[in-house]
Amino acid sequence: MLAPMSGVTDLPFRRLALSFGAGAVVSEMVASKDLVSQRPHVLRRIHIPDDAPLSSGPNIVQLAGSEAHWMAEGARQAEALGAGVIDINMGCPAREVTGKQSGSALMRDVDHASTLIKAVVEASKVPVTLKMRLGWDDRTRNAPELAKRAEDLGVSLITVHGRTRCQFFKDKANWRDIADVKAAVSLPVVANGDINSPADAQLALIESGADGVMVGRGAYGAPWLPGRIAETLRTGVDPGSPSLDVQEQTACSHVQAMLAHYGSFLGLRNARKHIGWYLESAGCEGADLKSWRRRLCTAVDPNAVLDGLAAFYALRRGQATHHASGHGTSPYREYAA
Repeated sequence: MLAPMSGVTDLPFRRLALSFGAGAVVSEMVASKDLVSQRPHVLRRIHIPDDAPLSSGPNIVQLAGSEAHWMAEGARQAEALGAGVIDINMGCPAREVTGKQSGSALMRDVDHASTLIKAVVEASKVPVTLKMRLGWDDRTRNAPELAKRAEDLGVSLITVHGRTRCQFFKDKANWRDIADVKAAVSLPVVANGDINSPADAQLALIESGADGVMVGRGAYGAPWLPGRIAETLRTGVDPGSPSLDVQEQTACSHVQAMLAHYGSFLGLRNARKHIGWYLESAGCEGADLKSWRRRLCTAVDPNAVLDGLAAFYALRRGQATHHASGHGTSPYREYAA
């Protein structure tokens, strides 16, 4: 699965991940009260096309909030807009979210968290899932308790990020502690946190006993990663990263899709972080990375950005070919094959 990530998993990114074989994708998190208000920028975050479903599977919309009434109304609104699954956010560590007593702050009060889960389940005709962390901090690792309550209230699947809220993204995700959640419930459990490769996914499944994995930051600049992991788990063979030709096609089509989705100005601005990540995925680093970022992430003409991406990948292919012919060394050798 592709994790919900604010500012990242918009419609263009979700569609790309699905095209590479991701098992499921989740929308960006939206505040339930804002969704009920139908603010345009909020509707765009969970955008579900009218002409065709996002994929052959359900559209998963993630809701955040701290009040049962608005969570229930948000769930009804998301379902009316085409959501096939409602995911409740009790894992976001961001201060602007926890400061409103939402996200992972709800793990400090399991009783209150349960009232929100109950409200969403009762308001929804579609399945409800829950995403959480191990707890608020090391003293309150209460994920198994919250998971069991969620199961009793009718939740269908639980995703656990292997850190506490107070860890944010520091240290290494603890997949072994997710096993305590798996032991507490009979529901499918998905492991999340630091899954950046097929090898990580395989180890996470072994250590956690989980039924699946969710990829977050590892998919930055690599929308193919969830699909690559799925293929590896299905066949036992890692297909590797796509060729530089495919990476170029992906990066350019991604930029074009964002221009269409947001409009030229906002689309190009929102695409800049993705462009930087694509450069890194292609092996660019150090001063070279800074130079290309300066060129591509400050340009205001979309055509100049697309032409620049073509020039970047042409250079990378040339370096890979140079190495493959036996001349010198290159950090891009993995792409030569």
